[in-house]
Amino acid sequence: MKLPAHNDGMGKTIRLDTVAGLTAAAVVLPKAMAYATVAGLPVEVGLYTAFLPMAIYALLGSSRVLSVSSTATIAILVATQLGVLVPDGNPELLMTAAATLTLMVGVMLALASVFRLGFVANFISAPVLTGFKAGIGLVIVLDQAPKLFGLHIEKAGFFPDLGSLVKHLPDTSLLTLLVAVTTLLLLGGMKRFFKKLPAPLIAVAACIGASWWFTLQNHGVSVVGLIPQGLPGLTLPDWSLIVTLIPAALGIALMSYTETIAAGRAFVVSGDPLIKPNRELIATGLANVGGAFFGSMPAGGGTSQTAVVRAVGGRSSNSRVRTDFRRDRQQSWHFTLIR
Repeated sequence: MKLPAHNDGMGKTIRLDTVAGLTAAAVVLPKAMAYATVAGLPVEVGLYTAFLPMAIYALLGSSRVLSVSSTATIAILVATQLGVLVPDGNPELLMTAAATLTLMVGVMLALASVFRLGFVANFISAPVLTGFKAGIGLVIVLDQAPKLFGLHIEKAGFFPDLGSLVKHLPDTSLLTLLVAVTTLLLLGGMKRFFKKLPAPLIAVAACIGASWWFTLQNHGVSVVGLIPQGLPGLTLPDWSLIVTLIPAALGIALMSYTETIAAGRAFVVSGDPLIKPNRELIATGLANVGGAFFGSMPAGGGTSQTAVVRAVGGRSSNSRVRTDFRRDRQQSWHFTLIR
């Protein structure tokens, strides 16, 4: 059986997408788990958010390379709302509230698609969005900085937390700091001198290997720890929270869509299909609706993880598969059997 030249191209695409998928996973999974903790949710919520919403988006979205999971902005907004709603941090109530919030975000995005409100993203001021994201970035950096030094501080607000971090610097775990600095140097070195290598994938794999080989957790280096195995259980929303959560859900839905459109448009290259705003609304909406019942937090398109997919050669999502299928059918490409 002789394969057409087109099939060789598909083989190359599959190889590139495999590397891109593994590399993206090395970036997305740790980030998603970190964002879950930022939101005040169990670490496994980040894993669930990185899987199910992405799978649904891949079937419906118009971007070939967009990575859909939680983002820094969404995590902070979720944390703010859950902190008000569940001040005592009760895990069961947190999961129920998060499921309700995620479902409402998804429904709002889907309804916006029905009413063809995709054009709204064009009216969001770039300076406002940039300033907002810069502020969120500072909050995320400060939230994660104590982990780089092996410190644990009580959260009380941006400036009190900054002061507390500075105050506790003498208690830094030198081994933890060494691991953090080594990882950053590894990432920076590969990006500078070995640009074609999947730097995040290699860095994460090296750190996992080092943690296992040297049993770093026995020497004061914190690890994620035990993560529940198996598929997430069914999580039902609390309908009594709907009215309370409307303002927060509306804000998160708007930010999710804005980030999704911005990331999708930023990484379009020649030959890619156009990003369709209303299709992005329904794709991210249903991604959130589906994730809400299986332990996910609100999700949207992420710029940094999408940049990784594009940088390491990612080519296709389901939209590429559909395009190739139509082209194959239209041009009647087929295998030629050799007798």
